[in-house]
Amino acid sequence: MITGDSRAVAEHVAAQLGIDEVFAEVLPEEKDQAVVELQERGRVVAMIGDGVNDAPALARADVGLAIGAGTDVAIESAGVVLASSDPRNVLGVIELSNASYRKMLQNLAWAAGYNILAIPLAAGALASVGFVLPPAVGALLMSFSTIVVAANAQLLRRLDLRPASRPVR
Repeated sequence: MITGDSRAVAEHVAAQLGIDEVFAEVLPEEKDQAVVELQERGRVVAMIGDGVNDAPALARADVGLAIGAGTDVAIESAGVVLASSDPRNVLGVIELSNASYRKMLQNLAWAAGYNILAIPLAAGALASVGFVLPPAVGALLMSFSTIVVAANAQLLRRLDLRPASRPVR
């Protein structure tokens, strides 16, 4: 955690959040350098900020998240902008990101599986044993595959990303 707050406050908050490394009483210009230091140690850095003093660190971080009620400079510097000012929504961003990645892999597997099976069959791979997938059936299967991928992606709507719905430690 990188913050301009006092060390006592920062360590208390970090302990509640399970954060093991704290940069406290950091001046605005030192936040960017703290991000660089963490990245040089091979860490993946997510920076959350709302002000002009956070903008360089937001831009340099692997993932920059701006609080929606923050300054225009912070919002422009970040890769993700939270719609509300509730920092607990960062957990929702992480959850949505992980769920989207899983859906992408599922849809890729489904589409690849369809193509690995249907295209060779339609091309006559089993013609020697008397089976050729008619082109019309291949087209129907392709449409069905598209529907399955789209329906699977729609399941992301079931995610409840509200902060109150997540358990507190």
